[in-house]
Amino acid sequence: MKRLLFCSALTLLITCNHKNSENESKIEPEDFLAMFPTLNLPVNFADSSLSKKHGDSLLGPEIVKQFISDTLFQKQFGKSGKPRFYAAGKLVVKKAETYLFIKALGQTKKVLYLACLDPDLHFKTGMPLVIREEGNEMRYASTIDNKYAVSISQLHRDAEGKTYFVRAVYIYNPEGVFTLIMMESNQGKPRTTQVYNPIDTLSKKHKFTGDYIQDKRNFISFRDGKNNSVLRFFVHFEKKNNCSGEMKGEANFTSATSAMYRSSGDPCTLQFSFTSSSVSMKEIQGCGSHRGLDCIFEGTYPKKKQVKKNEQKSKKTSK
Repeated sequence: MKRLLFCSALTLLITCNHKNSENESKIEPEDFLAMFPTLNLPVNFADSSLSKKHGDSLLGPEIVKQFISDTLFQKQFGKSGKPRFYAAGKLVVKKAETYLFIKALGQTKKVLYLACLDPDLHFKTGMPLVIREEGNEMRYASTIDNKYAVSISQLHRDAEGKTYFVRAVYIYNPEGVFTLIMMESNQGKPRTTQVYNPIDTLSKKHKFTGDYIQDKRNFISFRDGKNNSVLRFFVHFEKKNNCSGEMKGEANFTSATSAMYRSSGDPCTLQFSFTSSSVSMKEIQGCGSHRGLDCIFEGTYPKKKQVKKNEQKSKKTSK
């Protein structure tokens, strides 16, 4: 009887301890949020932010999994990776999303992640901001500006010590995804003697079709669309400081002499205003993914005069 009571008590003790350990790993969302220090905009991160700093709160992996999906970390650390997690900071948008910055420190790789939670503190999406890996010379830097635009820059040096970068800018939208709004780089493409015009051979029956040219590397081409209210266009420009832009699309007429480019999934809006001898281009909004940072789609382009076949024949006959 004593032996039976002892075994029952031991089983009860083990069960209670197991339940207590499970309960200890579960915390309320508000308590999880409180582990992250509040940051002020704008926020900047570089390689130095990946080291553990005094005051960083250690986050147990079970606590992290309770609020953040494993898939956020798997691309860098794999399913079996076991990095140490630290709370690096938070940005809370009133009645909207919450941005959490989490350091994941492994033996050969260190990553700063951005995780987004909805107003009910449910995980929506995330991405790595800064990565430091043993044996990899690539450097990262990241900034969140006053409008919550997230910039991620990858930097490297060539053999001569010159620094090159590729910068991507994202914004978070209510659907729970980060949308790329701009991409820029100072690496550039090799300069060619001629710019390829992908719509050059298409028909030109509309009165405003043709080539509008400032020079060989700054021009706009218009070709016939599916009907008279639509024109296909191709723009290429190159300005000082290695700033260039290029874009192909369709513009719909909004009046007798004005056409507008808008496309689903592209924040860019361009306006074209025609005269009999020129076209003026104006960037209305959001075309950063098609050009460099310090220049925009703008300017007036004279129309290239087309020599008609009848004129060519008459010239030959006169000779």
